[in-house]
Amino acid sequence: MSLQKKWRKLSCVVLAASLLLSSWPGTGGNAAYAANEPTVTMLSQEILTSGAVLKKYVWKSMRNNKEVQVNGNVIEVDLTNPNVKLDVMTGTGNQFTKKQTVLGMTKETKAVAGINGDFYNTQAEGVPMGPQISNGQLMATPPYLPGFYSFALDKNNKPIVDLFTFKGSIIAKDGASYPLGGINKTYYWFEPSKEHSHIDGMFMYTNAWGQIDRSNDGVTVPTEVLVQNGIIKQIAVNGIIRMIAPEDGYILRASGKAADFVVTHLKEGDPLKADYQVLAQDPNKNYDVSTFKMMIGGHTIMVDEGKPAAFSREVASLCCNRSRTAIGYSQDMKTAYLITVDNYGDSKGLSMQELQQFMIKVGVWKGLNLDGGGSTQMAARPLGEFEPVLVNKTETGAQRRVVNGVGVYSTAPQGEVKEIFIQAPSFMFVGEQAALGYKAYDIYYNPVETSKLPAQWSVADNSGTFKENVFTATKPGVAKVTAVSGKGQSTANIEVVGRNQLKSMSIKADNMTLTEGESVKLPPVIATTLTGKSREIPPQLIQWEVLGIQGELANGTLKVNSLAGSTGAQLIAKYDGYSTMTVIPAGVDKVWYDLDNFAVMTTSEVKPQEVKAGVSIKLSETGNKYLELNYDFTQGTGNKWAYAAMNTGIVIEGQPQYMKVKVNGDESLNWLRAEILDNAGKVHLVDLARSINWKGWKQVTADLSEYPISYPIRVKSIYVVNEEIGQDERLAKSAIGIDDITFTYRGGLAKPSFNSISLTINKKDVTVNGKRMMLEQAPVIEKGNTLIPIRFVTDALGGTVRWDDTERKVTVIRGGKMIDLWIDNPDLIVNGQRVTAEVPPVIMNNLTMVPLRILSENLGWKVTWDPQTRQVTLQ
Repeated sequence: MSLQKKWRKLSCVVLAASLLLSSWPGTGGNAAYAANEPTVTMLSQEILTSGAVLKKYVWKSMRNNKEVQVNGNVIEVDLTNPNVKLDVMTGTGNQFTKKQTVLGMTKETKAVAGINGDFYNTQAEGVPMGPQISNGQLMATPPYLPGFYSFALDKNNKPIVDLFTFKGSIIAKDGASYPLGGINKTYYWFEPSKEHSHIDGMFMYTNAWGQIDRSNDGVTVPTEVLVQNGIIKQIAVNGIIRMIAPEDGYILRASGKAADFVVTHLKEGDPLKADYQVLAQDPNKNYDVSTFKMMIGGHTIMVDEGKPAAFSREVASLCCNRSRTAIGYSQDMKTAYLITVDNYGDSKGLSMQELQQFMIKVGVWKGLNLDGGGSTQMAARPLGEFEPVLVNKTETGAQRRVVNGVGVYSTAPQGEVKEIFIQAPSFMFVGEQAALGYKAYDIYYNPVETSKLPAQWSVADNSGTFKENVFTATKPGVAKVTAVSGKGQSTANIEVVGRNQLKSMSIKADNMTLTEGESVKLPPVIATTLTGKSREIPPQLIQWEVLGIQGELANGTLKVNSLAGSTGAQLIAKYDGYSTMTVIPAGVDKVWYDLDNFAVMTTSEVKPQEVKAGVSIKLSETGNKYLELNYDFTQGTGNKWAYAAMNTGIVIEGQPQYMKVKVNGDESLNWLRAEILDNAGKVHLVDLARSINWKGWKQVTADLSEYPISYPIRVKSIYVVNEEIGQDERLAKSAIGIDDITFTYRGGLAKPSFNSISLTINKKDVTVNGKRMMLEQAPVIEKGNTLIPIRFVTDALGGTVRWDDTERKVTVIRGGKMIDLWIDNPDLIVNGQRVTAEVPPVIMNNLTMVPLRILSENLGWKVTWDPQTRQVTLQ
């Protein structure tokens, strides 16, 4: 949730106005909130290192009379523990202008954990808006703007959340001086005057500024001065010095009156003095900032004295429920809290007011808001591991490169091994192999290298076998495995899942189609256990069967030899006697638009009128033609659109189920959609990609069956949307490529016959479509459930029945549905789902009798019951 080019998010309301907000939490009152008090529940906690623990929470609250929940992550750091410290991580190589993901910064600086930090102007070089002190060194100074709070640690590790400012001057040899505007600052606009910060300004840039361009946005003409060891080495009037500042000096950037000062008072070879300090905005507070260990800038204050604070900045531009990042400390000043909450999937994000409540409930006494939205990231090193991982779910699904972050560092020496623990899958399947490992950590909870410490592995009760550290599960249940290394020993229980431990099994083949002569990769099969755990079954453990077409199954692929007029196939997957089935339709892809062979007239359109866009034909590296849509969203307000508008006179034949487009992504995070005009004149807005978060060519697919479309259809446009919310987080000026617009036509299985059968309880007489026949076994009622002879009825109603004598199992297949039933067992499998019947199938007169209710409910049969004649009619 970074800053717009003109700081519009942060400057549309001055400080005085922002203090006049309504009585919501954070603005002076919480009475309205009390009626629907949210809950915050800790789900887990894990020690990261001595003095730091990661706690995971879930927030639950009501919105619009509907319960929502939000996942939150909190790293608590013990500020009294000498084995851990907080510090600021910066870009790449500890330099501004070289943004990096939080995970990347955490790895590079060997931090135990980290979160993203300060706000920044996404259209500028990539530097923090606020101050920064890293490892005791001042790297950036506060801006001259109201309401921007910072978090700091003084020389005694005491946490501070406060407002800071900057005071400095450059003093020439002749005694003349000029105010210094700041250190390593990009351009911004003063409030409330909205004057450009660098007009008549003089700014210092150190070696921490990682590029030779120093905030040249075209508004001012720079004059630059190179200073080394306090001596002026070079002056470039109305020009720049083409180097990064040296470690033993700095470069001054001056413009307007400041440039006049340089020309009048500075000379190469003269000494030059820089006098500056960071200090509290409140003159009654006397911090010695020069001795601070760390400082990071942020946004508005959130919590003060354990209560929602009045926002010191306007927060309307940070609107809605988003991912958030925050930092704060406890009432006793002994604990720092590093906080992220997620807006992704089922986690619905928090408003700024809700974030205040969350912070308070996890222990924050005083704290502030850091950059959120797509920037929100938390990385942490799992116990016993050497590398950190991303902890939270990012809002865009991608890890954004940001300017800085707060890192957690271990300062402990290497200690004795405290514990070893086995790393194993949460559960395994019968016959699956897994290489088990073990990790160790010392008395300071830091990882211990185990690669040179061999372990002896064993498993109890013959529930599996080991070959070195590779475990093979041989029977369902719980496998108790043990690793012994030196004096260390660890035991883990691994759930081994067989048929009886499965709740469901499904084939993930939603977009799969069959084409004659082609080979397709077999889809993944996902199993869910009775305890609610889910994952893919290893392909080598799946037995496949295909019905309805001529095909070969081998090496994880299905080769379609012949469709022979079939419109689809029944694909069956089996694991340990548990089966599921899906229908794979025959499909035909027809390219409609590719510029090399088929194209229609395409023009550019925009909304609002300030937006700029254009379309042109480009050549790829392989010489293939494609359409480029370039856009410029830098002007205008609100939602913005750039269209590649197409000739709607071209009708798409038939009723395609899918629309596929090859897109050369630009990582803009903008929204990609298509306008489909249907036969009723209605325009459907079809999502192609909710976020363009990739670079290079990629095929995107839209399922047209999800839209109430009246065929035939026409393509009106493909377009890019830059939404108003979070607009500053996405590229405003870029281009995408469009090629190979393709429509997929899918078939389906022939519908089963719709015959009618009439049966009478305890009578062998039966009629099929009015024709009288005789059964070997009459229908009966057992415990209030009607049992019918399965083979006769299924054959008559258009299905197939299989019998497995070894398992005493009956399988019924009709159309796209399949049921497995075991004799004398009430559990049965319906389309991969475990179901329990009131009565089990039984054998009567050597015939299988099954409960009618289960079959009728799951095979789509219509059942009519006449209580007077005790007659059952099936259709």
